[in-house]
Amino acid sequence: MTAGGLIIKSNIKKVVRELQGKEEEITSVAEEVGMALERKAEEILREGLKRAKANQRRTLQARDL
Repeated sequence: MTAGGLIIKSNIKKVVRELQGKEEEITSVAEEVGMALERKAEEILREGLKRAKANQRRTLQARDL
């Protein structure tokens, strides 16, 4: 895991609310959600880096993700 965070934990609840629209059945977000999102984002980036390297590029592009 990296020292700095990709995921801003204070925004998670806001995004959850926006994604639900008017339904708002989920009102709370557990602390572990932020950590899980961080791990998932790092995993996606690692796979993207592998793909960029396999294609002999030094630039990570959206299509690598």
